[in-house]
Amino acid sequence: MAIHMIDSQIYSGAWSSAEMQAIFDDLPRTQGWLDVIAALAEAQAEVGLIPAGVVPEIRRVCQVELLSMAAIRQGYQETGHSTLGLIRELKKHCSPEAGEWLYYGATVQDITDTWLAMALLKVWAIVFRDLREIEASLLKLAVAHRATPMPGRTHGQPGLPITFGYKVAVWVREIRRHIERLKEVRQRLGQGQLAGGVGSLSSFGDKGFLLQERFFARLGLRPPDISWLTVRDTHTEFIHLLAMIGATFDKIGHEVYNMQRPELGEVREGFVSGTVGRITMPHKRNPEIAEHLGSLARLIRHNAACLDENLVHEHERDARSWKSEWGLIGPTCAMAGALLRLAKTMCANLQVDEAGMWASLKATQGYVLSEGVMLALAQKVGKQSAHELVYTTAMAAFEDGRPLKAAILANEQIMAQLSPEQVEALFDYRRQLGLCPEFVDRVAALTEADRAKDELALRTEQP
Repeated sequence: MAIHMIDSQIYSGAWSSAEMQAIFDDLPRTQGWLDVIAALAEAQAEVGLIPAGVVPEIRRVCQVELLSMAAIRQGYQETGHSTLGLIRELKKHCSPEAGEWLYYGATVQDITDTWLAMALLKVWAIVFRDLREIEASLLKLAVAHRATPMPGRTHGQPGLPITFGYKVAVWVREIRRHIERLKEVRQRLGQGQLAGGVGSLSSFGDKGFLLQERFFARLGLRPPDISWLTVRDTHTEFIHLLAMIGATFDKIGHEVYNMQRPELGEVREGFVSGTVGRITMPHKRNPEIAEHLGSLARLIRHNAACLDENLVHEHERDARSWKSEWGLIGPTCAMAGALLRLAKTMCANLQVDEAGMWASLKATQGYVLSEGVMLALAQKVGKQSAHELVYTTAMAAFEDGRPLKAAILANEQIMAQLSPEQVEALFDYRRQLGLCPEFVDRVAALTEADRAKDELALRTEQP
């Protein structure tokens, strides 16, 4: 049964990724819990809390393929306890003596929180890798189009000329900031949970700290400074970062969506033969990826906001807050995986129509060049007077449907200050790009330096 699209045999590819499914699906999640249970037994035997002889048997039965998922489900339905069905199923498959030492002194939250800490490290690695791949694709695109002119738009209207490379370079630096945020939050991820009933480690006596150290070392985690049963800020921070990342690609997708409209025709998603836009309109080539990025990003943002509610706990444990994470974190990571997979495809295959961008500039009839005229005129008559002169000329010309250059050349007040040659130069779109190409050069240099630091951090295993 698949109620959520993430679990649909038909549509799951649009709402998740194979890598995220391999972390959060029932079987891998249960195996993850079993790995935690086995590691706990090994560490407990090592510090003398349980008999060493039972550990091989516990390790042997902690294999999900040996267990009946139907029996585990029934155990949960009968008891209402999150893992008692799992414990009973494990006991069926191991010796009576070993069965008595399963899960010794630990709580559900110890197992599931520790697994979640491991799972989020895997998610982090996927997101980090994908963002760097997208960054590389977009940086290449920015450099290739550092001087490709197009209209810069504000309030949905043409403003001044920019270059497409400049627009993409803005995206590149936003993505780089997300990468840096990932590196920062990585320092707070990876803390295991072994706390006992109220977080005091009372089940393990004076061996609690040593047990934590040995247990978490086996799982590649760190001991926490103090139990975090009711403290969920690190998970929430990470999911909010996924929401921010999703919003960035929602924005980029929306930009592609608009620039692909035929009346602009400046950028297109790479078309895959066989893709069908609409069954009623065979001609359509829709920006399907760009659109779906928005769908995924909206749901991720919604889940992140809902997760904020889980920061509020009562006393030393509050299952309402903790267990609601089960319905939020996995699906959010799954959708983030789908979003990044689609964003990689879109960004690596964008088709840029330089002629379309140039046509969009020409279609403005020179009005996007009014700033240059005003500033040149300001050198002669002052900025405020120059603004008034160019403004009144532009507004009248617009109403008459005339190009701005023709209106400027016909204005005696303006032409008393500027020569025809000056006006001609001011209406050269390529000479009015500001520092857009230079911005791209700066971003390219900075990003290459940042990426080199990433590589060094990864080699030294200190992200």
